[in-house]
Amino acid sequence: MGNGSYFETEPGVELYYEVSGKGPPIVFVPGWTFSTEFFKHQITHFSKTHCVVSFDPRSQGRSSLTPQGNDYETQSTDLCKLIDHLNLKEPVLVGWSAGSLTLWGAVRHRGTTPFKGFVFIDLPPAPMTGKDDDWTEFSVEDASKFYQGLATPEGHREIVSWYAKEIMMVRDPSPKELNWVVDQSTKSPPWVAQAYCAAAWFSNYLPEAQEVDQALPTLFVLAESSAATAKRYLKKHIPNADHVVFGGHVMFWEHPEKFNTALQDYLERLA
Repeated sequence: MGNGSYFETEPGVELYYEVSGKGPPIVFVPGWTFSTEFFKHQITHFSKTHCVVSFDPRSQGRSSLTPQGNDYETQSTDLCKLIDHLNLKEPVLVGWSAGSLTLWGAVRHRGTTPFKGFVFIDLPPAPMTGKDDDWTEFSVEDASKFYQGLATPEGHREIVSWYAKEIMMVRDPSPKELNWVVDQSTKSPPWVAQAYCAAAWFSNYLPEAQEVDQALPTLFVLAESSAATAKRYLKKHIPNADHVVFGGHVMFWEHPEKFNTALQDYLERLA
């Protein structure tokens, strides 16, 4: 793994980040309540040829716990500030799950010109539309149950355990793996987990997704469970994007060699 450092994105709020390797920059953005540690296989692989950056968003992992800004608009601003701090030129941005919203938020703030490419891992740009035929993360009813379950530390642990077993992985996680995933998420307290959930589900970055689609080569990496609906959605709304399908919601961690090959192929097309 790279050298860990801290960057003050605003007074009293520090982001933990890591930089590994040299070369064209790639920035990995983790999803809801998770940390840079999920990208360990990608960091090891791509730091041989690239400058690989990853970070823990505010109130996640090792970054500052803060009552303000636990939403994806602020997280995207933090990402842009980190890119400026590290003086990254034309980075490729890779967002996992709700981290994809952070990428589209960066486009909302700065357009597509500063970036080389975008990779979105298993999340639509409007995660909860209320339309049955849309690619969404949850139905309104299931989202409500998920949100309410996060109200207590015990509920948070139970929700993440269910999420890991039913959504994140195709295979059954070992007890050690499951404990690790739960521990990663619960570094954020329940009120942060709820705030990020609400922010994600009521986001709509479809205009930014379509802007990216027109401007730059884009790759979506889709879980098997969402692929059929997601492919129809992409064909209708984001028709120029490429996609690959395998594994569950955390396929890059569960099947790193397959993911790294797909990402490497995409990077070679950008060269």
